[in-house]
Amino acid sequence: MDDGEAMRQAVELAASVRSRTAPNPWVGCVIESPEGERFAGATEPPGGPHAEAVALAAAGEKARGATLWCTLEPCSHHGRTPPCADAIIAAGIRRVVVGVTDPDPQVSGAGIARLRDAGIEVSVGAQETAIRAQLAPYLKHRATGRPWVVLKLAASLDGRTAAPDGTSTWITGEPARVDAHRIRAESDAIVVGAGTVRADDPSLTVRHVEGRDPLRVILGRAPADAKVHPALELDGDLGEVLDKLGARGVLQVMVEGGATVAGAFHRDGLVDRYVIYLAPKLFGGDDARPLFAGSGAATMADVWEGQIVDVRRLGADLRVELAAVGAGGEH
Repeated sequence: MDDGEAMRQAVELAASVRSRTAPNPWVGCVIESPEGERFAGATEPPGGPHAEAVALAAAGEKARGATLWCTLEPCSHHGRTPPCADAIIAAGIRRVVVGVTDPDPQVSGAGIARLRDAGIEVSVGAQETAIRAQLAPYLKHRATGRPWVVLKLAASLDGRTAAPDGTSTWITGEPARVDAHRIRAESDAIVVGAGTVRADDPSLTVRHVEGRDPLRVILGRAPADAKVHPALELDGDLGEVLDKLGARGVLQVMVEGGATVAGAFHRDGLVDRYVIYLAPKLFGGDDARPLFAGSGAATMADVWEGQIVDVRRLGADLRVELAAVGAGGEH
């Protein structure tokens, strides 16, 4: 099995646990014994073993002399679980292939160094682009202390989110709504403004897909009887809000609105990914409600320009994903 094929399998394993491992990274691991038998593992929920430990347990004595592929550098410190680097050494692994190094200060090359000091051959960089995209929230959090920010928007083709009377149910179809709930399930926190809570009384729970409910964060104060409770209510600078969430171990934040909150995150340059669902509908005027509230670019020279990294059809709707220029994790 070549490194590319094995690491692609490890990436698929990591994707299968994407919504269950935070604040730990979602990692996949594949082992091939000298006889060609394959064993696999993925990170278990917090407190459970890491991907390497799961795969090593599956391989048992057949790990001796084997090659191990893992999407992220094996840890080298004691946390909730023992160091994976030590387990790899003890198992008698001959060669290790790492997708990306871990920017966590407690690892940051130390895991690779420990393996090499034990005489294990280590290669780094297989499927690096795909893995950086997959682990972008974790990598950003460990490098900056702030979570990865996904701004979700749904609009008509003429860029409107609601009718003049405020009605908006449902602009997009069910496949788009299912996809949005998948993002919720992958996010550790979901952010809305208090105005949206007062107007729509959303529950902000995960439906349509399997997954845990994210931490619900309200910018401002929500009514005491709002469905969103229990929720964390925060005020102040949005950068400071992200710092507070990062300190709580939040790796990914989903911003769902409304237009005032979306505009504020956009203008402050805090969005890493824009996910926009476009429905084949036209309001046909300038009195329907826009994607963003507040002042926009005054001249063409000030217009924000990003990169379209993904376009796909979801039922009758289009899903367009935009990246801020220079943001990590490009597809």
